[in-house]
Amino acid sequence: MFEYESSWQKELAKTITDPKVLLTLLDINTEQSEGDFAARQLFPVRVPRPFIAKMEKGNINDPLLKQVMASALEFEEKAGFVADPLAEHESVLPGVLHKYKSRVLLMVKTGCAVNCRYCFRRHFPYQENSLNKQNWPKVITYLQNNPDINEVVLSGGDPLMASDKHLSELIALIETVDHIKRIRFHTRLPVVIPQRITSELTQTLLNSRLKTIMVLHINHANEIDELLAQYLSKWRNHKITLLNQSVLLKGINDSVETLVELSERLFEVGILPYYIHLLDKVAGAAHFYRADEELVSIQQGLLAELPGFLVPKWAREEAGLLSKSPVVLS
Repeated sequence: MFEYESSWQKELAKTITDPKVLLTLLDINTEQSEGDFAARQLFPVRVPRPFIAKMEKGNINDPLLKQVMASALEFEEKAGFVADPLAEHESVLPGVLHKYKSRVLLMVKTGCAVNCRYCFRRHFPYQENSLNKQNWPKVITYLQNNPDINEVVLSGGDPLMASDKHLSELIALIETVDHIKRIRFHTRLPVVIPQRITSELTQTLLNSRLKTIMVLHINHANEIDELLAQYLSKWRNHKITLLNQSVLLKGINDSVETLVELSERLFEVGILPYYIHLLDKVAGAAHFYRADEELVSIQQGLLAELPGFLVPKWAREEAGLLSKSPVVLS
Protein backbone atom coordinates (compact mmCIF):
# COMPACT_ATOMS: atom_id res chain seq x y z
CA MET A 1 0.00 0.00 0.00
CA PHE A 2 1.58 3.27 -1.10
CA GLU A 3 1.04 6.41 0.95
CA TYR A 4 -0.71 9.25 -0.86
CA GLU A 5 1.46 11.90 0.74
CA SER A 6 4.52 10.88 2.70
CA SER A 7 6.81 12.98 4.86
CA TRP A 8 9.25 13.54 2.00
CA GLN A 9 6.52 15.05 -0.16
CA LYS A 10 5.56 17.39 2.67
CA GLU A 11 9.19 18.49 2.94
CA LEU A 12 9.29 18.97 -0.82
CA ALA A 13 6.26 21.26 -0.62
CA LYS A 14 8.18 23.51 1.82
CA THR A 15 11.17 23.95 -0.52
CA ILE A 16 12.66 27.47 -0.53
CA THR A 17 12.59 29.15 -3.96
CA ASP A 18 13.46 32.73 -2.98
CA PRO A 19 17.21 33.35 -2.44
CA LYS A 20 16.44 36.25 -0.10
CA VAL A 21 14.40 33.92 2.13
CA LEU A 22 17.23 31.39 2.02
CA LEU A 23 19.76 33.92 3.32
CA THR A 24 17.32 35.22 5.93
CA LEU A 25 16.83 31.69 7.30
CA LEU A 26 20.60 31.48 7.67
CA ASP A 27 20.88 34.88 9.42
CA ILE A 28 22.89 36.31 6.52
CA ASN A 29 22.58 39.98 5.54
CA THR A 30 20.76 40.31 2.21
CA GLU A 31 21.49 43.99 1.48
CA GLN A 32 24.47 43.41 -0.84
CA SER A 33 22.99 40.49 -2.77
CA GLU A 34 20.67 42.03 -5.39
CA GLY A 35 22.98 40.99 -8.24
CA ASP A 36 22.98 37.45 -6.89
CA PHE A 37 19.21 37.39 -6.54
CA ALA A 38 18.83 38.33 -10.22
CA ALA A 39 20.58 35.12 -11.27
CA ARG A 40 17.45 33.17 -10.39
CA GLN A 41 16.19 34.41 -13.79
CA LEU A 42 18.84 32.22 -15.42
CA PHE A 43 18.09 29.14 -13.32
CA PRO A 44 15.46 28.92 -10.55
CA VAL A 45 16.46 28.53 -6.92
CA ARG A 46 15.22 25.36 -5.18
CA VAL A 47 16.54 24.33 -1.75
CA PRO A 48 14.74 21.90 0.61
CA ARG A 49 14.73 22.79 4.28
CA PRO A 50 16.49 19.59 5.48
CA PHE A 51 19.45 20.61 3.32
CA ILE A 52 19.37 24.16 4.69
CA ALA A 53 19.47 22.69 8.20
CA LYS A 54 22.98 21.35 7.43
CA MET A 55 24.34 24.81 6.60
CA GLU A 56 26.22 27.03 9.06
CA LYS A 57 24.20 30.08 10.05
CA GLY A 58 25.83 33.42 9.35
CA ASN A 59 28.35 31.95 6.90
CA ILE A 60 27.91 33.24 3.34
CA ASN A 61 30.77 30.92 2.30
CA ASP A 62 29.22 27.76 3.69
CA PRO A 63 30.14 25.01 1.16
CA LEU A 64 26.57 23.73 0.96
CA LEU A 65 25.08 27.19 0.52
CA LYS A 66 27.51 28.03 -2.29
CA GLN A 67 26.26 25.03 -4.27
CA VAL A 68 22.66 26.27 -4.34
CA MET A 69 22.76 30.07 -3.88
CA ALA A 70 22.23 32.12 -7.04
CA SER A 71 25.26 34.23 -7.93
CA ALA A 72 25.84 37.26 -10.12
CA LEU A 73 28.85 35.36 -11.50
CA GLU A 74 26.40 33.23 -13.48
CA PHE A 75 25.88 36.15 -15.86
CA GLU A 76 29.53 36.09 -16.93
CA GLU A 77 30.11 34.55 -20.36
CA LYS A 78 33.27 32.54 -20.76
CA ALA A 79 34.68 30.89 -23.89
CA GLY A 80 34.01 27.15 -24.00
CA PHE A 81 31.11 27.23 -21.56
CA VAL A 82 27.94 26.33 -23.49
CA ALA A 83 24.31 25.38 -22.94
CA ASP A 84 24.74 21.73 -23.95
CA PRO A 85 28.29 20.68 -22.96
CA LEU A 86 27.61 16.94 -23.45
CA ALA A 87 25.55 17.23 -26.66
CA GLU A 88 22.56 15.57 -25.01
CA HIS A 89 19.76 17.63 -26.49
CA GLU A 90 19.08 14.99 -29.17
CA SER A 91 17.57 11.80 -27.71
CA VAL A 92 16.68 8.46 -29.34
CA LEU A 93 13.17 8.73 -27.88
CA PRO A 94 11.60 11.42 -25.68
CA GLY A 95 13.30 11.02 -22.30
CA VAL A 96 15.70 8.29 -23.48
CA LEU A 97 19.47 8.77 -23.91
CA HIS A 98 21.58 5.93 -25.32
CA LYS A 99 25.15 7.21 -25.28
CA TYR A 100 26.95 4.07 -24.10
CA LYS A 101 26.66 0.60 -25.65
CA SER A 102 25.36 -1.45 -22.70
CA ARG A 103 23.49 1.26 -20.77
CA VAL A 104 20.46 3.34 -21.54
CA LEU A 105 19.39 6.35 -19.49
CA LEU A 106 15.75 7.17 -18.79
CA MET A 107 14.76 10.66 -17.67
CA VAL A 108 12.09 9.43 -15.29
CA LYS A 109 11.30 12.87 -13.90
CA THR A 110 12.47 16.17 -15.29
CA GLY A 111 12.44 18.08 -12.00
CA CYS A 112 14.83 18.02 -9.05
CA ALA A 113 14.29 18.62 -5.35
CA VAL A 114 17.31 20.93 -5.37
CA ASN A 115 18.80 23.09 -8.12
CA CYS A 116 22.58 22.91 -7.96
CA ARG A 117 24.08 25.97 -9.66
CA TYR A 118 26.75 23.92 -11.51
CA CYS A 119 24.17 21.48 -12.99
CA PHE A 120 25.22 20.39 -16.49
CA ARG A 121 21.55 20.09 -17.45
CA ARG A 122 20.51 23.53 -16.24
CA HIS A 123 19.65 24.47 -19.85
CA PHE A 124 18.27 21.08 -20.89
CA PRO A 125 14.95 21.14 -22.84
CA TYR A 126 13.10 18.95 -20.37
CA GLN A 127 9.66 19.78 -21.77
CA GLU A 128 10.61 18.02 -25.02
CA ASN A 129 12.12 15.05 -23.17
CA SER A 130 9.47 14.07 -20.68
CA LEU A 131 9.17 10.33 -20.17
CA ASN A 132 5.48 9.95 -19.38
CA LYS A 133 3.58 6.70 -18.99
CA GLN A 134 2.24 6.93 -22.54
CA ASN A 135 5.84 6.53 -23.78
CA TRP A 136 6.66 3.50 -21.62
CA PRO A 137 5.64 0.88 -24.23
CA LYS A 138 7.99 2.49 -26.79
CA VAL A 139 10.81 2.43 -24.24
CA ILE A 140 10.27 -1.26 -23.47
CA THR A 141 10.21 -2.04 -27.20
CA TYR A 142 13.48 -0.13 -27.62
CA LEU A 143 15.07 -2.14 -24.81
CA GLN A 144 13.81 -5.42 -26.26
CA ASN A 145 15.22 -4.53 -29.68
CA ASN A 146 18.68 -3.71 -28.29
CA PRO A 147 20.07 -6.86 -26.64
CA ASP A 148 23.44 -5.19 -25.96
CA ILE A 149 21.74 -3.14 -23.23
CA ASN A 150 22.03 -4.86 -19.86
CA GLU A 151 21.60 -1.90 -17.52
CA VAL A 152 18.96 0.81 -17.24
CA VAL A 153 19.96 4.08 -15.56
CA LEU A 154 17.12 6.08 -14.03
CA SER A 155 18.00 9.77 -14.04
CA GLY A 156 16.46 13.13 -14.84
CA GLY A 157 16.04 15.59 -13.24
CA ASP A 158 15.91 13.19 -10.35
CA PRO A 159 14.20 9.80 -10.66
CA LEU A 160 13.21 9.77 -7.00
CA MET A 161 10.93 12.74 -7.64
CA ALA A 162 8.56 10.05 -8.93
CA SER A 163 6.21 8.43 -6.43
CA ASP A 164 6.92 4.97 -5.05
CA LYS A 165 3.96 3.61 -7.03
CA HIS A 166 5.24 5.17 -10.27
CA LEU A 167 8.70 3.67 -9.76
CA SER A 168 7.28 0.27 -8.82
CA GLU A 169 5.27 0.12 -12.05
CA LEU A 170 8.21 1.23 -14.19
CA ILE A 171 10.61 -1.27 -12.61
CA ALA A 172 8.09 -4.06 -13.13
CA LEU A 173 8.00 -3.24 -16.85
CA ILE A 174 11.79 -3.13 -17.13
CA GLU A 175 11.96 -6.54 -15.45
CA THR A 176 10.06 -8.04 -18.43
CA VAL A 177 13.11 -7.46 -20.65
CA ASP A 178 15.18 -10.59 -20.06
CA HIS A 179 18.60 -9.17 -20.97
CA ILE A 180 18.38 -6.31 -18.45
CA LYS A 181 20.42 -7.27 -15.37
CA ARG A 182 20.76 -4.07 -13.39
CA ILE A 183 18.91 -0.90 -12.58
CA ARG A 184 20.86 2.16 -11.49
CA PHE A 185 19.50 5.33 -9.89
CA HIS A 186 21.33 8.66 -10.07
CA THR A 187 19.84 10.79 -7.34
CA ARG A 188 20.51 13.68 -5.00
CA LEU A 189 17.07 13.68 -3.43
CA PRO A 190 17.87 11.54 -0.34
CA VAL A 191 20.81 13.86 0.39
CA VAL A 192 18.61 16.95 0.51
CA ILE A 193 15.46 15.21 1.86
CA PRO A 194 16.51 11.99 3.66
CA GLN A 195 12.87 11.06 4.25
CA ARG A 196 12.72 10.06 0.56
CA ILE A 197 14.16 6.69 1.59
CA THR A 198 10.79 5.09 2.29
CA SER A 199 9.99 1.53 3.31
CA GLU A 200 7.83 1.17 0.20
CA LEU A 201 10.66 2.13 -2.17
CA THR A 202 13.09 -0.10 -0.30
CA GLN A 203 10.75 -3.09 -0.56
CA THR A 204 10.27 -2.54 -4.30
CA LEU A 205 14.03 -2.61 -4.82
CA LEU A 206 14.54 -5.67 -2.62
CA ASN A 207 11.75 -7.59 -4.38
CA SER A 208 13.10 -6.90 -7.87
CA ARG A 209 15.08 -9.52 -9.79
CA LEU A 210 17.29 -6.65 -10.97
CA LYS A 211 20.47 -5.75 -9.11
CA THR A 212 20.04 -2.23 -7.74
CA ILE A 213 22.78 0.40 -7.68
CA MET A 214 22.02 3.68 -5.96
CA VAL A 215 24.45 6.43 -6.99
CA LEU A 216 24.12 9.40 -4.67
CA HIS A 217 25.51 12.85 -5.40
CA ILE A 218 27.38 14.23 -2.39
CA ASN A 219 30.12 16.85 -2.74
CA HIS A 220 31.01 17.66 0.86
CA ALA A 221 31.14 15.75 4.14
CA ASN A 222 28.77 18.28 5.76
CA GLU A 223 26.00 16.94 3.54
CA ILE A 224 26.05 13.69 5.52
CA ASP A 225 24.31 14.38 8.82
CA GLU A 226 22.84 11.93 11.33
CA LEU A 227 19.39 12.15 9.74
CA LEU A 228 20.75 10.99 6.38
CA ALA A 229 22.82 8.26 8.05
CA GLN A 230 19.72 7.05 9.87
CA TYR A 231 17.66 6.77 6.69
CA LEU A 232 20.51 5.20 4.72
CA SER A 233 20.47 2.33 7.22
CA LYS A 234 17.32 1.11 5.41
CA TRP A 235 19.52 0.35 2.39
CA ARG A 236 22.64 -0.85 4.16
CA ASN A 237 23.30 -4.57 4.54
CA HIS A 238 20.86 -5.35 1.72
CA LYS A 239 21.54 -6.12 -1.93
CA ILE A 240 21.42 -2.40 -2.78
CA THR A 241 24.87 -1.13 -3.78
CA LEU A 242 25.54 2.42 -2.55
CA LEU A 243 27.99 4.57 -4.52
CA ASN A 244 28.74 8.27 -4.59
CA GLN A 245 29.79 10.69 -7.29
CA SER A 246 31.03 14.20 -6.67
CA VAL A 247 31.82 17.19 -8.83
CA LEU A 248 35.11 19.02 -8.23
CA LEU A 249 33.97 22.55 -7.37
CA LYS A 250 36.17 25.59 -6.81
CA GLY A 251 35.80 27.00 -3.31
CA ILE A 252 33.67 24.07 -2.12
CA ASN A 253 35.63 20.81 -2.17
CA ASP A 254 38.85 21.63 -4.04
CA SER A 255 41.32 20.56 -1.37
CA VAL A 256 42.90 17.31 -0.26
CA GLU A 257 41.60 17.73 3.29
CA THR A 258 38.00 18.26 2.19
CA LEU A 259 37.94 15.32 -0.21
CA VAL A 260 39.66 12.97 2.26
CA GLU A 261 37.06 13.89 4.87
CA LEU A 262 34.30 13.25 2.33
CA SER A 263 35.59 9.77 1.43
CA GLU A 264 35.98 8.80 5.07
CA ARG A 265 32.51 10.05 5.98
CA LEU A 266 30.95 8.27 2.99
CA PHE A 267 32.46 4.98 4.10
CA GLU A 268 31.23 5.49 7.65
CA VAL A 269 27.63 5.48 6.39
CA GLY A 270 28.10 2.60 3.96
CA ILE A 271 28.74 4.42 0.66
CA LEU A 272 31.74 3.79 -1.58
CA PRO A 273 33.33 6.76 -3.40
CA TYR A 274 32.79 6.14 -7.13
CA TYR A 275 33.60 9.21 -9.24
CA ILE A 276 35.00 12.69 -8.98
CA HIS A 277 33.76 14.45 -12.10
CA LEU A 278 35.66 17.42 -13.43
CA LEU A 279 33.18 20.20 -14.03
CA ASP A 280 31.17 20.03 -17.23
CA LYS A 281 31.56 23.38 -18.99
CA VAL A 282 27.96 24.50 -18.83
CA ALA A 283 27.10 28.18 -19.33
CA GLY A 284 26.61 29.92 -16.00
CA ALA A 285 28.95 27.70 -13.98
CA ALA A 286 32.41 28.94 -14.97
CA HIS A 287 33.06 30.29 -11.46
CA PHE A 288 33.14 26.69 -10.15
CA TYR A 289 35.84 25.61 -12.63
CA ARG A 290 39.47 24.78 -11.92
CA ALA A 291 41.89 23.89 -14.70
CA ASP A 292 43.57 20.48 -14.75
CA GLU A 293 47.01 21.86 -13.98
CA GLU A 294 45.66 23.35 -10.74
CA LEU A 295 44.38 19.96 -9.55
CA VAL A 296 47.50 17.80 -9.79
CA SER A 297 48.42 18.15 -6.11
CA ILE A 298 44.85 17.33 -5.05
CA GLN A 299 44.74 14.09 -7.02
CA GLN A 300 48.19 13.07 -5.78
CA GLY A 301 47.25 14.03 -2.22
CA LEU A 302 44.21 11.72 -2.24
CA LEU A 303 46.34 8.82 -3.45
CA ALA A 304 48.80 9.48 -0.63
CA GLU A 305 46.20 9.95 2.11
CA LEU A 306 43.58 7.30 1.36
CA PRO A 307 43.48 3.53 0.86
CA GLY A 308 42.75 2.62 -2.74
CA PHE A 309 39.14 1.60 -2.13
CA LEU A 310 38.34 5.10 -0.85
CA VAL A 311 39.91 6.94 -3.80
CA PRO A 312 37.19 7.78 -6.33
CA LYS A 313 37.97 7.58 -10.04
CA TRP A 314 38.60 10.96 -11.61
CA ALA A 315 36.77 11.42 -14.89
CA ARG A 316 35.36 13.89 -17.34
CA GLU A 317 32.50 13.36 -19.71
CA GLU A 318 33.01 14.46 -23.30
CA ALA A 319 30.38 14.70 -26.00
CA GLY A 320 30.36 11.89 -28.55
CA LEU A 321 32.68 9.47 -26.76
CA LEU A 322 31.68 5.89 -25.92
CA SER A 323 32.57 6.20 -22.24
CA LYS A 324 33.66 8.67 -19.62
CA SER A 325 37.31 9.68 -19.96
CA PRO A 326 39.61 8.74 -17.05
CA VAL A 327 41.65 11.68 -15.82
CA VAL A 328 45.21 11.07 -14.60
CA LEU A 329 46.94 14.33 -13.81
CA SER A 330 50.71 14.68 -13.77
